Amino acid sequence: MNNIKIPWVSFKPMENEIKEEVFNKFKEIYENSFYIQGNEYKCFNDEFAKYCNVKYAVGVGNGLDALMLILRAYNIGIGDEVIIPANTFIATALAVTYVGAKPVLVDPCIDSFNIDVNRIEEKITTRTKAIIGVHLYGQCCDIDEIKNIARKYNLYVFEDAAQAHGALYKGRKAGSLADAAGFSFYPGKNLGALGDGGCVTTNNEEIAKKIAYLSCYGSDYKYHHIYKGVNSRLDEIQAGFLRIKLKNLDRWNKDRNRIANRYINEIKNKNIILPILSESCTHIWHVFAIRCSRRDELKEYLLNLGISTNCHYPIPIHMQKAYAEMNMGSENYSIAKEISETELSIPIYYGMSDEEIDYVIKSLNEFK
Repeated sequence: MNNIKIPWVSFKPMENEIKEEVFNKFKEIYENSFYIQGNEYKCFNDEFAKYCNVKYAVGVGNGLDALMLILRAYNIGIGDEVIIPANTFIATALAVTYVGAKPVLVDPCIDSFNIDVNRIEEKITTRTKAIIGVHLYGQCCDIDEIKNIARKYNLYVFEDAAQAHGALYKGRKAGSLADAAGFSFYPGKNLGALGDGGCVTTNNEEIAKKIAYLSCYGSDYKYHHIYKGVNSRLDEIQAGFLRIKLKNLDRWNKDRNRIANRYINEIKNKNIILPILSESCTHIWHVFAIRCSRRDELKEYLLNLGISTNCHYPIPIHMQKAYAEMNMGSENYSIAKEISETELSIPIYYGMSDEEIDYVIKSLNEFK
């Protein structure tokens, strides 16, 4: 394995498998000359709803819009508060901000990286309207316990499932676990478009219709606008590509588990903390996140060996300049901060060879 280069992620193995089908789909859509909310969009919505075991799916422009539209559909806005984990991508907080509400952060569990359900109740006030549970890195948060808390205070529960396509919680699919869920189809996701895309899933017909209207200028039919909506639609081309990828998703996720199982069983270095699996969940390994107190040193060491890595998320939300006016940094989010300083995401993607996996494991085990 001399002079090997292993990227943090590669799309080539999966894209090579479906290249001909994708090109044919593009040709079909191109020749039909229908590019917005046509047959591909309708079929994808139906197929993704069935996959997630829900009644409705509404394709939208991206994952951030999916969360924002959910909040708008449930009339959450100015003066309201929404609880989110402190350890998540900033899009979760931005969705809350965009509707005029206040994001309220809760520290995560150090083992799972997901929201610590034991810290939620202390953040609930009379202004709290909802809790967003993020299924971070591909493992579901403890959504049933979140729902138990929500019932006590008459709150909505939403899933940020942007990294959890196909993940299971107690045998149930991510996207079917709460009042509604938002997905991202950013190209790097386990189910990724060849551009931006997103989706909302729900069993509530009224909410599904409202999100469909809100995402199309607030219009229930052409030139008739019942809401002050936005333009956030999953286009025909991306919907068509996603339909092809959806058929392969479980197989691709299974291969990620093959790689993850080898990492968990074969990485044996006291300097490296491996992710902890929940017995109630089936992880789909969007990210394989290790922790190391010498993270930056480890990152440089691996890069020198030709192994690329990534950090999720090196600056937590409460320390971001974008939220400086909320003075969230004055609160103690010690776990989120520790994760931000120690987390390192190592290569995991469909089609990694045994030789490449061997090299990553050997390199990590030899880190002193």
